[in-house]
Amino acid sequence: MTVRPAPVRRRFGMPRWLLFTLLGLAALVILAILAGVGSLITWGVQTLSARPPAVGTTVVAPDESKAARALDALEEGTPEYEATAYLAEQPTTYWLTPEEDPLGEATSRVTTLAAEARDTGTALSVAIYGLPGRDCGNFSAGGLAEEDYATWIEEIARGLNAAPDVQKIVILEPDSLALAPECGNVEERIRQLRNAIDRLGGTNTWIYVDGGHSNWVPAAEMAALIDALDRDDAIRGFATNVSNYNHSTEEFVYAHELSDLLGGAHAIVDTSRSGAGSNGDWCNPSGRLIGEPGGTLGDEVVDTNLWVKPPGESDGTCNGGPAAGVWWPEAAVELTREAH
Repeated sequence: MTVRPAPVRRRFGMPRWLLFTLLGLAALVILAILAGVGSLITWGVQTLSARPPAVGTTVVAPDESKAARALDALEEGTPEYEATAYLAEQPTTYWLTPEEDPLGEATSRVTTLAAEARDTGTALSVAIYGLPGRDCGNFSAGGLAEEDYATWIEEIARGLNAAPDVQKIVILEPDSLALAPECGNVEERIRQLRNAIDRLGGTNTWIYVDGGHSNWVPAAEMAALIDALDRDDAIRGFATNVSNYNHSTEEFVYAHELSDLLGGAHAIVDTSRSGAGSNGDWCNPSGRLIGEPGGTLGDEVVDTNLWVKPPGESDGTCNGGPAAGVWWPEAAVELTREAH
């Protein structure tokens, strides 16, 4: 009789190749799930952070502000030093100009400003002010050639897009639209601003174009200029009272009128020097005061108020002031006389 060998019992109930295949597939599934969860978390953070400005929004007080830089030239303990130090601490828009941040340096400036905002848990507000033919040859005359302007805007956009986690508020070319009929270059301005808007748009970047102010261009005319940009989906709305002195209540009424004509566009109101209202003079008028702090006002149309024009910077060589944009300590003292 032939004796058959006892069958070999396998420790596992399936071939090893099949077991290893199943384990590999399970590992891939787990990795895919973890990756998906990570993507959802990232998407959720970006969605939560990409919110438009609102009441409560606080912008960074830049270390590079003219107020902060002016302190080195002032004597401590003097009214000029105290007023300048106070204004240097206030959340205020930083103005990007070709004079301060020329071609080749704009990206690094924006990157630095965004890092300051990130480190302080604040938003970044910049006013871009370098359009060709800027200010129509008035006190703030200047700007870049059109080709250079396009390059400069690209540099700014590169810095903005490098900080998707930072809320970025862009006040695009104050006075550009309101002055265009007077300058006689409406079509040219519209083209330049369209190109700038197309380049500047990005994650968590909220663009507001020039909306004049309540005592300047009538709302119907201003709305037609903004509407000609044909960039409703690319901009948040318009900014009013930039570098002017009108009281916030007047600007809110004007912003609502303008928004109605534009189908619901949103607004930012500059309250940096609105505390005493306007006396009708736009260039270094006496007796003015700083206005409501940024991020304290707002409604369904006005996203919020900001200090766009840095209080203490001159409007131009008028009423005893230095050149436009130059720090004027005496003005800082007057504007803050009731603040501290």
